[in-house]
Amino acid sequence: MNLVPNETFKLYRRRLIPQEYRLLKDDVIVRLDENHLITTWNTLNPKTAFCRGSSCYFLKEGFKVSKIYRQDGSLLYWYCDIVEYTQDPGNNALTVTDLLADVTVSPEGLYQVVDLDELAEAYETGLLTGAQLSASLRQLNSLLSDYLYKGRFDRLTSVLEDLGL
Repeated sequence: MNLVPNETFKLYRRRLIPQEYRLLKDDVIVRLDENHLITTWNTLNPKTAFCRGSSCYFLKEGFKVSKIYRQDGSLLYWYCDIVEYTQDPGNNALTVTDLLADVTVSPEGLYQVVDLDELAEAYETGLLTGAQLSASLRQLNSLLSDYLYKGRFDRLTSVLEDLGL
């Protein structure tokens, strides 16, 4: 990454369903290097089940792993987004586009793939290109086969855990 984690760095989130492009101005950048972007954040809209989280954007793998906290600070679940990254080094900005396929992982290690219906809908309605659909499915497969199926999800979560997040 040719981005610098300073006061000019900007992180954007782009969602396809519902359509949204938002500057994540309140996210705190904990670390940014060629492999990871690590942030902490509070929910943008009040939620009853959770209030804050921390995220590790795996910049080479194309996914984001978030630790979601309950109001009392305990772990509610892990949430894995399949994403694509677009750099804008001239503006020291990174846009993260949600490619819709997601995986939730409970504290007990049970996982569930979700939102594949949204992935299909986005492709069918032209919100997602064929290349993005293909990338989403390949990245989802990598997350599942390289980490979850092999019992190695801790290799992803340890990036946050080692920082005390």
